[in-house]
Amino acid sequence: MSNNDRHDAKLAEFKRLHTTSEIFIAPNAWDAGTARILESIGFPALATTSAGLAFSMGVTDSSGSLTRAQVLENAKSIVEATSVPVSADLENGFGVQPDDCALTIRQAEAIGLCGGALEDASGDPENPIYDFELAVERIRVACAAKTKQNFHITARAENFLYGRPDLEDTIRRLRAFEQAGADVVYAPGLPDIDAVKAVCQSVNIPVNVVVGLTDTTYDKADLAAVGVRRISTGGSLARAALGEMIRGASELKTQGTYRYAANAIPDAEAAAYMKTVPD
Repeated sequence: MSNNDRHDAKLAEFKRLHTTSEIFIAPNAWDAGTARILESIGFPALATTSAGLAFSMGVTDSSGSLTRAQVLENAKSIVEATSVPVSADLENGFGVQPDDCALTIRQAEAIGLCGGALEDASGDPENPIYDFELAVERIRVACAAKTKQNFHITARAENFLYGRPDLEDTIRRLRAFEQAGADVVYAPGLPDIDAVKAVCQSVNIPVNVVVGLTDTTYDKADLAAVGVRRISTGGSLARAALGEMIRGASELKTQGTYRYAANAIPDAEAAAYMKTVPD
């Protein structure tokens, strides 16, 4: 099977996952190794995380910390390490203008991704969310730029992450993104399951919900019951891994003990997840 045929098969599978009646989880990997582990555990699709990538590079997860080239190079390594569909965190498209988003989508398709998420967050502390018309136009142009019908563009409304807890405006944006051609919509940081339900009832395309941002009480079954189609984890798995490393290192520094190793997987198990590279 050629690379193009493999890509088309992954795209078709990604579409099937979004159109089946069963909710699915696409956790966020931050490098090829974590992607291989997540695939081995049995997840049917994966996403990438700009936060996890940024932390691994020693920079903050903020606008401008990562370049388009860095994000796509990381995403390509994840695509090449796995056999399942991968959707990438494409931040704000790496530019203000709609054409910046279009370029990002074309390059994302070219490396074998099956989808990508675009934010309406501007990175400007004075005006953190793009004005409505510009936000919608960015999604419209991005959707027009894709050449693969089954490439899924996820349009994100970031109000709740940037001090604008306005559910009405968030829903207005998600509806407009749907009309502009988005395949999936996503409003990270929604405060409760009722807000999630309101979003799901307001659009006619799949809704993604990120878990792990806060200690919420709802689970996969609750999200399925209100109409969510896809669950992602954002940077939460990366932060959980960092938490374990910090606790272990702190034990070494303050106590001189290494009880943390009791929770470490054996080297052979870790190696079993990875690809064997010839000498």
